[in-house]
Order: sequence, then C-alpha cells, then structure tokens
Amino acid sequence: MYSHDGFRELERQECLRRMAEVSVGRVVHTRQALPAVLPVNFCLDTDGAVLLCTSAASELVRAIDRAVVAFEVDEVDTVAHGGWSVTVTGRATAVTDPAEKERLTRTGPRSWVPSADQVFVRIEPELVTGRELIGGRSMYGVNLPFPS
Repeated sequence: MYSHDGFRELERQECLRRMAEVSVGRVVHTRQALPAVLPVNFCLDTDGAVLLCTSAASELVRAIDRAVVAFEVDEVDTVAHGGWSVTVTGRATAVTDPAEKERLTRTGPRSWVPSADQVFVRIEPELVTGRELIGGRSMYGVNLPFPS
C-alpha cells in the first residue's frame, strides 16, 4: 500500500495471509467497563473470520459473545527491530448452528485446554488493518547500523 514514518500499511489480503501464518493472537474486549486483553490460539476460516475455541463456561465467551472486539496478531524480530502487526475489528458471536459446530469440530481450532463442553467463537473481519516496520533498526527516524 503506502509507507510513512518507517511503516508500511498492509492491504487486507496481505493482512489475512500473515494472520494465517501464526496461531496465537490477542482478543481485546471490555471487562467491567475497562479494556482487557487475552492471548488465545486461533485459526482463520475460509472467509477470513477469526475462529476461537474455548470452554462454554469460560469468562471469555460471556465477555465477547455479541460484542464488538478487536483481535491482534503480530510477529516481532527484536534483534533487527522489525516486524508486523495486524488487527481485525468486528462482532464476536458464539457459533450455535449444529451443522456449523460439526464442521468446526472437524476443521476449526483446537483449544489448548480441552473441554467436553467446548464452544466456537467467530469474529467477523469487518475492519482489517495492518502495518509492517520497514528499514529495521531505526530509532526516531535515524537508521542505526547493525552490530557486527
């Protein structure tokens, strides 16, 4: 897309491609009128929706079902001071359709803490944004040499 201030904006398809390469992200939601962030494993559905799998009794499901949330993933290179970040914003909903639940049981994400009473949550990708740090090892707009 375009770059400015050492960052390059990523187009939607590039964002989704990069998201598909990682398996852990952060869901951002509201808890008692304050922002809350929770790391979770996930996968992308064929339409780009973010899919989570958790226990039906989890606080997460109660907090995000039918709420607008943000979901963030990134990859960071701390040595080269580079990386990228993608954020998906959209409505989260617990999957209730039996056929859809069956499909996701076969193809969807697996909870890291298995539960007999699992639920899938879908986050619709209404707004997808991303950016990549370009130039590496830059600080305050000045490129620094890599250590030898």
